[in-house]
Amino acid sequence: MLGLQLRDTIFANPNEYPVMAEAVYPSQYAYIRGIVDEILASGKVKYADEFNWEIYLIDEPEVLNAFASPGGYMFVYSGLIKYLDQKDDLVGVIGHEMAHADRRHSTTQLTKTYGVATLLSVLLGEDNELISNVLTSLVALKFSRNDESDADEQSVIYLCETQYAANGAASFFEKLEEQGSINPPEFLSTHPSHDTRIADIHMAASDLSCDTTFDSNLMDWQAFQASLP
Repeated sequence: MLGLQLRDTIFANPNEYPVMAEAVYPSQYAYIRGIVDEILASGKVKYADEFNWEIYLIDEPEVLNAFASPGGYMFVYSGLIKYLDQKDDLVGVIGHEMAHADRRHSTTQLTKTYGVATLLSVLLGEDNELISNVLTSLVALKFSRNDESDADEQSVIYLCETQYAANGAASFFEKLEEQGSINPPEFLSTHPSHDTRIADIHMAASDLSCDTTFDSNLMDWQAFQASLP
């Protein structure tokens, strides 16, 4: 219910959160929802049937960000998609965000920050300013190192049962390292170091004997990137 309330708040703020309309971009939504469906079909997502698992695109080509609210409502910025080199990279990021919802990291963190009583008042819609504050916190939510490492590992576990490279999430951090990024995206600002995350993701994939072969169909991926505004 909290995730649904936050989703609706995002929809009501197109200036701050320019969500791309599915009616205008049906093929793009089919593309990203296909990824979510394949991860859910892995059989490794605990709340696969209980949560709604909705994913939306936000038209912000300069923003490298993605976030998931409680209940599996996810948002991915177009800037992040355009930054990634291959589809497997995006699958890894989506798997990571799904893990935050599935492992209830965002629920736990928001409860610690605001308390149960405050979040219940958000559900009741009693204070629009409070709802806006909770949403702002969610978008820039700083998870603990343990939560981030757990989400990375779960992403590997999910992807290991799909056609995608199980270590897809590592590529994002590898690219940031190659470019010498000293200011990572907000949703990564308190994560463990890139080196640590990269090594741990690769190790998890190896320990589980997962396929780490990346999709060679770059034309399909680049066509998807080019189709975004």
